[in-house]
Amino acid sequence: MNEIIYLIYLLAFIIGSIVGLLFSYKQHGEPFIYNKIDVLVLIIAILAWIILINSDILSSILSPIITISIGLFFIAFVLGMRPGYGRYETIIGITISIAIYGVKYFLL
Repeated sequence: MNEIIYLIYLLAFIIGSIVGLLFSYKQHGEPFIYNKIDVLVLIIAILAWIILINSDILSSILSPIITISIGLFFIAFVLGMRPGYGRYETIIGITISIAIYGVKYFLL
């Protein structure tokens, strides 16, 4: 049964990478000259890392397998964008998610 769960996670990551690459080519046709933070991608990255690292927050609503798969899909979406895009958004998402994790487990 564990192998099927890993397959689901792997497929979610691969599909997210492909969708992210297609999205970034559609959004940015030029070579990497984009130095701004994309707000939509930032929101996706923050939500994805929060869902992945803090998946027990939604465990009363959804199964952990589903929440982790959704988190992996959106993380791969941001990481799978064209080279150079999504890196700041990923760093900000990881930082916010770790801060929430720290507050949740060390202070509460």
